[in-house]
Amino acid sequence: MTLEEKLAQLVGFWVDQGDEVVAPRAGEMASSTRYEDATAQGIGHLTRVYGSRPVDAEERATWLWSEQRRLTTSTRLGIPALVHEECLTGLAAWKAATFPTPLAWGAAFDPELVERMGHAIGRSMKQLGIHQGLAPVLDVIRDPRWGRVDECIAEDPYTVGTIGTAYVRGLQQSGVHATLKHFVGYSASQAGRNHAPVHIGRRELEDVFLPPFEMAVRLGGVRSVMNSYSEIDGVPVAASAAYLTGILRDRWGFDGVVVSDYFAVAFLQTMHGVAADRGQAAQLALEAGIDVELPSGDAYLQPLAERVRSGDVPESLVDRAVLRVLAQKEDLGLLDATFDEPPSQIDLDDAEHRSIARALAEQSVILLANDGVLPLAEPARIALIGPNADSADALMGCYSFANHVLAHHPGTPVGFDIPTLLESLTSQYPTASITHEQGCSIDAATDTGGIAAAVEAARAADIAIVVVGDRAGLFGRGTVGEGNDVESLELPGLQRELVEQVVESGTPVIMVVLSGRPYAIGWALDSTDGPAAVLQSFFPGEEGAPAIASILSGDAAPSGHLPVSLPRSAGAQPFSYLHPLLGGPNDVTSSDSTPTRPFGFGLTYTTFAHSELQVEPEVPTDGTITATVRVRNTGDRRATDLVQVYARDLLASVTRPVAQLMGYQRVTLEPGAEAVVRFDVPTAQLAFSDRDFDRVVEPGEIRLWVGTSCADEETDAQLTLTGPVRRIAGELPAITETTVTHLAPNPA
Repeated sequence: MTLEEKLAQLVGFWVDQGDEVVAPRAGEMASSTRYEDATAQGIGHLTRVYGSRPVDAEERATWLWSEQRRLTTSTRLGIPALVHEECLTGLAAWKAATFPTPLAWGAAFDPELVERMGHAIGRSMKQLGIHQGLAPVLDVIRDPRWGRVDECIAEDPYTVGTIGTAYVRGLQQSGVHATLKHFVGYSASQAGRNHAPVHIGRRELEDVFLPPFEMAVRLGGVRSVMNSYSEIDGVPVAASAAYLTGILRDRWGFDGVVVSDYFAVAFLQTMHGVAADRGQAAQLALEAGIDVELPSGDAYLQPLAERVRSGDVPESLVDRAVLRVLAQKEDLGLLDATFDEPPSQIDLDDAEHRSIARALAEQSVILLANDGVLPLAEPARIALIGPNADSADALMGCYSFANHVLAHHPGTPVGFDIPTLLESLTSQYPTASITHEQGCSIDAATDTGGIAAAVEAARAADIAIVVVGDRAGLFGRGTVGEGNDVESLELPGLQRELVEQVVESGTPVIMVVLSGRPYAIGWALDSTDGPAAVLQSFFPGEEGAPAIASILSGDAAPSGHLPVSLPRSAGAQPFSYLHPLLGGPNDVTSSDSTPTRPFGFGLTYTTFAHSELQVEPEVPTDGTITATVRVRNTGDRRATDLVQVYARDLLASVTRPVAQLMGYQRVTLEPGAEAVVRFDVPTAQLAFSDRDFDRVVEPGEIRLWVGTSCADEETDAQLTLTGPVRRIAGELPAITETTVTHLAPNPA
């Protein structure tokens, strides 16, 4: 291969890139290179062939097959291009299914269902000739002010790791490579601001931010990783061999391909100021371990070629990256592909997609408060109020095709069925009289004109359902999403005022929050003068509104649980339930960081009792903790409980969290039915970085409990880890195995 042929394999080309802002500072980096010139020597990636504009899938597939044939027959080496797309809430293409956002995956706590979703998404991608998906996001949430929270799964690394790895397995079982984002520390940005510096210590990095990525690499076998935009302690991750090579490859044995986040290589010059020009930026990134520059070759083409020819960059570094890219293409079957006939009669939103979307949406809805008004019997008159009550956009996350791309193409239909809550409630309650009032907009801070009409509608109704929250978008186009960071965690605009005035009407109020981040809504939850019930749904996707309507009516019971603490205020951030004793409320400070609702919280339409938590009194440090707990449905409705087991290391060589999730399991029980849930917890789940940053399991006292959240210790037990300090090096990440034994007749 010539140098030019090698470099062509290390870059992408964005065929449809225009003026639309669908990536950070894309307009500033837009390449003027003609497509024919860019692919003359071959090309590594084709960037977002389906996902940049609303293109007909069959027509674009015909074009893509033709282009792949041209690359294989008209370039000297005949190497096809690898095609990548975004797939965070489903394939980001026109008319493709839109699933709940990842924060909803976390709320469902159902890795098996997420794996099924990943496989269904991958099936669509495979059909269209797409080879790599830029998902999942494994950033552990630290600050809900950050706009990209809706792309994340949870604030708990074990939850992120188990659910994210499930997605990887599902996608890759379909023959599409997953890409982990954003390695590493991106979500810990200063003050929750996108791309801001990250100030985390090595221990927090090792024990909180790295484990989800390690699980996906070593247990999920992921084939691609994408760098974080951020710097950690002054060093941009895109230029850090310590992370991209030392940890990822040398420690974990990752042998796939590292791709740059869009324009991250050029950002080493333009945003970080550690490179004098594009050539030096390319050198830093290549040396660190970034194999492929995406979305296009701003730095890895001519600027890098000049560095190689001058002797500043050994060509062996280029060869290293090219061999990884070619190995990936071989693994995907690209080197032997013939591209005979493109697909026809493409259905990107078939019955399987919708079934999974509905199940995941239902499982992710969280009941935060209920005075008995829910489930809602057949009302005669419903006042449906709020800016999100009749909005399909409010059901989809930032990386949905509708909010990511179609927002730049007004008037273009979304291309699939996505009923609003107004439409779904009309279907759910066909005999009810439903009056709809918007009340206010999502974010306008001064327009109060619609609130009076909303209050009047509520007064004339039997029940008022007020639907508030977010509108996802990018870089200022929305209230949450990439680049839409906030200083306040109050509901945007006048939405709080709307809810409070409707409550004052005297009609019972059900508040539904459709959002991409948790908001500080303690005023609605902890007051006797607040709404009668509050539901939280994190962008539930195309089947979200029917799922919510089903839960409101009682056809389905809520079973979602908070994957992130519900914040008390913006001033209490950043916060994590994984805090040591002095990281939470205590008597040496007047500031209370206690969240309004804790991690793991979620109500349903029945009650569950957890009892008889039992463990062996002594377990060796290299053993397995077997814990059993009895769960009973003590109410009068069939429902699903999330059984959560937490632990606390009572004395350690470094400070440890007051609570740490060890395992979880969804259990569905009929009224009066019981089950025994057994958790086999490897002691390695209790491992942490000691003072020398060795990962260890120390002997000592461990307290376990099971409850309805991290803060609820309904039944507890204590054990002693015995034996020597166990050093964990080279072992696979620990995963808790769970077994459910039903003790009473239970048709579920």
